[in-house]
Amino acid sequence: MVAPWFALAPLFLLLRGPRPARLGLLHGVCFWLVAIPWIAPTVVRFGGMPGWLGPLLLLLLAVYLGAFHALFAWGGSRLWKQGGPRAVLGAAALWTALEWLRGVLLGGFPWNLSAYAWVEVPGALPLASWLGPFGVTLVAAVANAGLARSVERRRLSPWLWSAGAVLVLLAAAARWGGPQRAAEHPGALPVRLLQPDVPIRSGADRAAIARDYERLIALSREACDVPGALVVWPESAAWPFAWETTPRLRRDIEDLAESGCPVLFNSIFSGAEGTFNSVLLVDAGGIVGRYDKRHLVPFGEEVPAWADWIPGVPALARAAGRFDAGSELRLLPWGRERFGVSICFEITFPAEVAERVRAGATTLVTVTNDAWYGDTWAPWQHFRAARFRAAESRRPVLRAATTGVSGWIDAAGRPRSLLGVGERGVLRHRLTGGSELTPYSRAPWVTPLVCWLLAGFAILRAR
Repeated sequence: MVAPWFALAPLFLLLRGPRPARLGLLHGVCFWLVAIPWIAPTVVRFGGMPGWLGPLLLLLLAVYLGAFHALFAWGGSRLWKQGGPRAVLGAAALWTALEWLRGVLLGGFPWNLSAYAWVEVPGALPLASWLGPFGVTLVAAVANAGLARSVERRRLSPWLWSAGAVLVLLAAAARWGGPQRAAEHPGALPVRLLQPDVPIRSGADRAAIARDYERLIALSREACDVPGALVVWPESAAWPFAWETTPRLRRDIEDLAESGCPVLFNSIFSGAEGTFNSVLLVDAGGIVGRYDKRHLVPFGEEVPAWADWIPGVPALARAAGRFDAGSELRLLPWGRERFGVSICFEITFPAEVAERVRAGATTLVTVTNDAWYGDTWAPWQHFRAARFRAAESRRPVLRAATTGVSGWIDAAGRPRSLLGVGERGVLRHRLTGGSELTPYSRAPWVTPLVCWLLAGFAILRAR
């Protein structure tokens, strides 16, 4: 909880150095090589790439992401040298604006936002319901920029006023920014989150696939312990079986639904409009609703035509599946609840989740298969993003993962029950969703726009 207050300060100190853009690029490349090393073994193991090509692709991705650090250092160096509060606030706003840009450019990669390092800082999650993750990034950057200015000037005052302002804002958010504490609704609905803990299998390993499937069904029957309990499967839980093409899967799900436990599950779904990575909700009457994934994973679920020649990329896409993107936002109805579903990577996009909330989602559901990444930082980094989505919208989040991390996150962003990487089991709780719209959910574009305006004004004044 202490490290987030100074982790970004070295980056701001680079702004006064010679050739700041080069220093910024070096900072960014080193940061991303340490933050996402799991990329290399994933593309080698599942993409069939030569061992040397995985680290090379990781390096290329780190250079691309590091370019945002370089752009920050280039744009912020003259501003920083002007000194004063305007430099601290302007540089912090520039960093935040470029982090937002990283999350939308070329499809976006909003992974490891600076705000996520503050997930355990008191007041940060409530503040996210007002200003979103980029507002938390902004206050984190202000605190770090003030510290860097104090180190540079050998005076305590810049850090005192910047950290003091941040503490006041966090205290106000902690006092007034969280969801209202309410007793459990008498009609709260029982939910069961499954984590079967199965690895990625080769399609040729039929015996292992059959054992995994039997384990999933046994776990589902164990979870169906009260009438009306919703059983939630993670992404790819029944792979390679599909609802339309596997009679056994359809029969097992219908049996569960007829015994009183509707099932929310992931399946490939093909129709006249294309082939989709979908989530279906099935009860005793059949399919209640279907959501088709709208934001596909680049080079995992879709591959641009120009990239087909890259060794291993087509193989990696075949392993994950090539899909068409869903064309509309659909909520899945269950009792009084309306589920806003995000499949895997989609939960990392704050504005897209806010769109689900504005459409009427009372509860957020995310299903994922993080078995691709093994016991690395990736599942926990992914889980932190889900905690912010809960706090931003004041909605509970149900997260079902194949191998971890699964959990129920309350409307304040706090994990209430958890299964870590490599654990197997069922999480049981009773669900009451929310209906209020937070300031961030109403207008997720406001904070990024303000940051662009602040940064642009400060840079123009500096010039």
